[in-house]
Amino acid sequence: MLRIAIIGFGKMGKTIKSLAEQGGDEIVLTIDLENRADFTPENLHRADVAIEFSRPETAYENVRVCLEAGVPVVSGTTGWLESMEEARAICTANNGAFFYASNYSVGVNIFFALNRYLAKLMSSQPQYDVRMEEVHHTQKLDHPSGTAITLAQGILQNISTKSEWATHLQILENQQFESIPNALPIISKREANVPGTHIVEWSSSVDTIEISHVAHSREGFARGAIAAAHWLVGRKGCFGMEEMLGF
Repeated sequence: MLRIAIIGFGKMGKTIKSLAEQGGDEIVLTIDLENRADFTPENLHRADVAIEFSRPETAYENVRVCLEAGVPVVSGTTGWLESMEEARAICTANNGAFFYASNYSVGVNIFFALNRYLAKLMSSQPQYDVRMEEVHHTQKLDHPSGTAITLAQGILQNISTKSEWATHLQILENQQFESIPNALPIISKREANVPGTHIVEWSSSVDTIEISHVAHSREGFARGAIAAAHWLVGRKGCFGMEEMLGF
């Protein structure tokens, strides 16, 4: 049994609370905008580990407070990659424990590995062009999704025909986008009640190869975050799903 603090108590935080309690863990603290004043080292010390799913503009500060309080922290907030190295440096300086993943679904992390392998195969097939699409619920603030960025990085590391990724937010159906040379296009769509869909498409003049992952609910993400919290306690350093799953 773990004593867990949940930082960010939106839909994901509530799902984590429900599943953690069903599994025998105790939620000792929940922090959201309404009770931000309770986010103190003293209150954090009641927990064995913190799970952080908040907003891009608050994620780094949330992680910093946890690490400086000596509390291991699992973060799943996306859209703050520009501060990630600084967060890892704080973890190292405090001899702490920090776990970050853009997606905590076991299925998605298998999808990440499949995506990297396919990109390696395609590196010798220049007749194929690649594009991506991600679809999420309308409450998701950042675009492209953190999962889409991880997929894009896995492709760019393995092919020479693309040097960067470019994001496009699709507001209208059939909206056309200007092509950016040497850029991997990521089309972001926001629709009601979509937990998360990611599609990677490789097309040539004669055929198309497509791989996709479709989440049916938030439960897979929440269960993965809880598993990461259990795995992290007792360890020191910065980790991700590849370490936990042994990929």
